[in-house]
Amino acid sequence: MSKSIKLYYDLLSPIARGLWLALKLGNAQIEYCPIALRKFEQLTDEYKKINRFQKVPAIVDGDFHLSETIAIIRYLADKGQFDEKLYPKAVEDRARVDEFLEWQHLNIRLACSLYFRDAWLFPMNGIAPKPKPEQIRTLIEGVETNLGLLELLWLDKDFLVGEHLTVADILGSSEINQLRLCQYQVDEKKFPKVAKWLERVREASNPYHDEGLKFINQKAKQAAKL
Repeated sequence: MSKSIKLYYDLLSPIARGLWLALKLGNAQIEYCPIALRKFEQLTDEYKKINRFQKVPAIVDGDFHLSETIAIIRYLADKGQFDEKLYPKAVEDRARVDEFLEWQHLNIRLACSLYFRDAWLFPMNGIAPKPKPEQIRTLIEGVETNLGLLELLWLDKDFLVGEHLTVADILGSSEINQLRLCQYQVDEKKFPKVAKWLERVREASNPYHDEGLKFINQKAKQAAKL
């Protein structure tokens, strides 16, 4: 019997959390190996042997080591280890999912990552001071420009690439949900399609959706009281 593929992840990372959620939903035969980013476990020499980039997520399949979420998804799918409903085998259906995954890098993911980094991550770790109000407004403008694009270009159906949940929805929503740490909530009046889509993703991916966001929600509540 072959050994399980190991997934190294931290639910604090939106991209790693998205992959974790997709694998949980697909009942994948995965050995889950948490790496605590807040303890800088990704920077240890031991973890560098697992992933030379020292980031999460990463997988180990025997002697094969792989990083980068989209590469991991494609690898697991090609090995029959990824749920076909979430990442289809049909060429055109898969291409539509890939289209969003590639599009979001310089759009939703980039804008959300910059806001999360500058408004929460760097100040929390003493790397940089808390941004000034005008800087926060600029970061929010970047996010909301891309929420507008998401609303306009992608949400003409219940989910991003059709009528069913795919890994595109899981990864895209994970980036937006990360902003709870910055006390940012999607405005239902400004972005009604996005708000309704986020709730559909939550409903379609529970109970793991809420489990994956437990730490994020706890930290967001603590920050709101400060």
